[in-house]
Amino acid sequence: MNLYVGNLAFGVTEEDLKEIFSEFGEIESVHLIKDKFSGQSKGFGFVEMPDNAEADKAIKALDGSMQQGRPIKVNQAKPRRERSSSRPR
Repeated sequence: MNLYVGNLAFGVTEEDLKEIFSEFGEIESVHLIKDKFSGQSKGFGFVEMPDNAEADKAIKALDGSMQQGRPIKVNQAKPRRERSSSRPR
């Protein structure tokens, strides 16, 4: 299951997320979203957990929990929307 993790402090790293979520089971991947120009975290990311039961436990335990002084948001990630290739001018 792919999990959305939001409201992260800008200092949170992918290693931090891996450590937080590994308490609930196996982690397949962690991807922190960063600004393409500055490299600074945008304050959200995704954690992929192969076992849905473990992912559900992580959601229940971590949604609203305090991490580095901020209450994080954790839920099942929604499928990515298609972006249109043309922009209005």
